[in-house]
Amino acid sequence: MIIDFHTHIYPDKIASKAVDSIHDFYKLPMERDGTVQDLVNAGKEGGIDRFVVFSAAAVPAQVKRINEYIASCCKDHPEFTGFGTLHAGLENPEEEIEHIVSLGLKGIKLHPDMQEFNIDDERMMKIYALLEGKLPVVFHTGDYRYTYSHPSRLAHVLDEYPKLITIAAHFGGWSMFDLALEYLEKRFCYFDVSSAIPFLGKRRSVELIRIYGAKRFLFGSDFPMWDPGKCLEEFRGLGLSEEENELILYKNALEITRS
Repeated sequence: MIIDFHTHIYPDKIASKAVDSIHDFYKLPMERDGTVQDLVNAGKEGGIDRFVVFSAAAVPAQVKRINEYIASCCKDHPEFTGFGTLHAGLENPEEEIEHIVSLGLKGIKLHPDMQEFNIDDERMMKIYALLEGKLPVVFHTGDYRYTYSHPSRLAHVLDEYPKLITIAAHFGGWSMFDLALEYLEKRFCYFDVSSAIPFLGKRRSVELIRIYGAKRFLFGSDFPMWDPGKCLEEFRGLGLSEEENELILYKNALEITRS
């Protein structure tokens, strides 16, 4: 089994605009179109069995609509596991968390840089208290241009809420991978490999996986920025052991989504 733990999907009518927005934000090429059908096609092309799907709300008013959209996609596609989204500006986050659970969504995705709040914003800390022991959280982490998602902020959250299941995307700190190591090596969280291996290179990617331990890593493509099949080929090219590959490609993901 292969599980891609990091994919973004958008309704057909806004997918092109959403993909253009991501391109503008990162100034990186986009390999896929961001629609549900394109992700399904990418799975068939690349030999990927299951996907964790999500989308982040730019403003609080989008939260409920996005969560219901992700849930509807999961009903239509049993190979999808849906994560909802939240926002620091929500007036009643407890109500929305209950809504997320009622929809059958299995976690939360946050992108502090695009949502424009600090990971350890006081409003978010109250939300993590509600999520601790209930739902895992995927954080976009790291960006040299901002401090919203700095690994040190995630370290603060982990110190305050040690039972919160967290996934620090992009090796824990996109474009600041060694800073992530400084702050997160001794604190428990998971990581995913999305949007990182081409920037780190094979040798450093393997070194970091083995420093943190393969039991803490998940395979992810960051679709639609990258093609999942190509990312899987890239990951297999690291030359990890069979045991490491199994942990990263599906076993750790199953552990998180079943908890």
